[in-house]
Amino acid sequence: MRDDTVVGDDVAWSIAHGGPLPPPPAPGGSVGDWLRHWTARGAGVAVRDGDRRLTYAELGALADRTADALRDRVRPGDVVGVRLDRSVELVATALAIVRLGAVYLPLGPGCAQQRLDLVRRIVRVTCVVDRADRTSDAADRIPLPDAPGPVRDGASGPDASGPVRDDASGPARATVAVFPPVPPEAAPVPTDTGYVVLTSGTSGTPRAVAVGRDSLAALVRWYHDYVGLGPGERHSLLINPAFDPHVMELFATLCAGATLSVTPGEACRDPHLLTRWWAREAVTVSNVPTPIAELVLARPWPADLRLRHLGIGGERLGRWPGPDVTATVHNMYGPAEATVTTTVCRLTGRPDRDRQPPIGGPVAGAVVGVTDPSGRTVPRGEPGELRIGGSGLSLACFGDRGGPPFVPPPPELAGLDRVYPTGDRVRMGADGMLEFLGRVDDQVKVSGVRVEPAEVEAALERDPDVVRAAVVATPSPAGTRLTAFAQPRPGGRIDADAVLARVRGWLPEQAVPDVLRVVASIPVTANGKTDHAALRDLVPAPAGSPEDVEGLTGQQRLVLRVCRDLLDRPETTLADRFVDIGGNSLMVARLLAALEEATGARLRASALLRQPDLAGIAALLDGVPVTTSGAVADG
Repeated sequence: MRDDTVVGDDVAWSIAHGGPLPPPPAPGGSVGDWLRHWTARGAGVAVRDGDRRLTYAELGALADRTADALRDRVRPGDVVGVRLDRSVELVATALAIVRLGAVYLPLGPGCAQQRLDLVRRIVRVTCVVDRADRTSDAADRIPLPDAPGPVRDGASGPDASGPVRDDASGPARATVAVFPPVPPEAAPVPTDTGYVVLTSGTSGTPRAVAVGRDSLAALVRWYHDYVGLGPGERHSLLINPAFDPHVMELFATLCAGATLSVTPGEACRDPHLLTRWWAREAVTVSNVPTPIAELVLARPWPADLRLRHLGIGGERLGRWPGPDVTATVHNMYGPAEATVTTTVCRLTGRPDRDRQPPIGGPVAGAVVGVTDPSGRTVPRGEPGELRIGGSGLSLACFGDRGGPPFVPPPPELAGLDRVYPTGDRVRMGADGMLEFLGRVDDQVKVSGVRVEPAEVEAALERDPDVVRAAVVATPSPAGTRLTAFAQPRPGGRIDADAVLARVRGWLPEQAVPDVLRVVASIPVTANGKTDHAALRDLVPAPAGSPEDVEGLTGQQRLVLRVCRDLLDRPETTLADRFVDIGGNSLMVARLLAALEEATGARLRASALLRQPDLAGIAALLDGVPVTTSGAVADG
């Protein structure tokens, strides 16, 4: 990191430069060149996915066959949506898209059809690669080549030692390319776009961020050098493909000739299974969302891990690694508009552990500054808004505000042509390290995902029973909690559960409100705007149980108490289904950890999620003594 602190009048400004990019991971100047270098050499395992192993030669051949199948319908610059989970198929499809000079749009397996249709009206999506078993009614589709090798079903039992998978073998692995009609209002992406990623938008629709090929190449060059990726290293593919950090995992690993290990679905949300999988797979580098990382760091560090580097990101980190952690731990920060990672702080070995872990200094190619509300740079030590410039800035944004959310740089960064105002409040210390302080606008983070309340409100107002909606975010023991308020149409009524069920088709999992409350009218301020302060007063504080727990078993009382604390929902009963009352995948991880702490029993996430209600979860613990209160830890 280059330290440009003194500008005029001997003022130490809040500015830092990440310095030049390191050498590329292979001959050539692009991600496509680097991938071809390693697939042409052919040696070494490129992808490990359960029992399946693909060498670089096999992966290259599969990507070429996939590209050939698409070539007549997909042209350079066309956007290809990919609705697959972490798998060999996802990896081969991503490489095929690069081979074609097309644009990768990762949607993730949970992207509902309504949300996909909305995205297709924002950017011009030529093709969607999906599982064959959920596209049987598509009018225009072609099969894609099958990946070689067996697919092993998940092991059974609460503590089975075999590989764990959420997906099934056989037909569920077959993939197809679907070619839906392109809506006339959909916008083309810039010529040099490498990938497009979706984030939450302020105007009620998702924002599609178009990231350039050069920015992706810069990210790969920095990251492969920073963690030392190369042949013999194994990097996890753990991040949900709907979110852009998986792009760094996937391309940086394969551009460096290392091995990409696909993380089983259950291990992604269970810290015990995750560390066991790291050991079994001999993973050397891994990135983990903050909520899961905090659960990992709260446990004794296993002595049999080969993990050298652990990257953490997505939310404010509240825990330092303990002295037993043998991996070097990094706190990473970056918005999608600046290509995944902008700043990083190596936490291992830092002496200043009496404060919150900082988000660090800029990566190679990035420039950061801290500004006041007028856009002028502030001296170091003063809080302000973080603004980003440099090689990572995206090319364009679509939907939402309809254009690039960039502004001219402050005078102290006159060498840049534009900067991105993040909306994040930070403070830069004398050493150039940034401390994250919060937000300057309404945007919130829920389970590591950016959520704009306006987008959630717009999705609710699409419901025919809702005339107006408002959303407020409040803190809870498990993180940020979204409470929605809905006003019915005149003479109408609202079924809150039905509305929440329908809104899941429009929003990512993390943006679905935890609870919907029906009100006669949405309160407004004197100038006619939604009175969010009044709505927050309507959010009930955690209170005593509304249900008499007399007569319940110890296991039932434990599950009820933990879920009420975890979801900050005192009205929860044993008849509730966990996922219907706000229990997303990261909440599952915290529930598993709390139940294990109280009973010593480790449940599998898949078994927990199969239960029809909380009483079913309690039944999984029948006969297991409850030894503690099962309180939810604060990370």
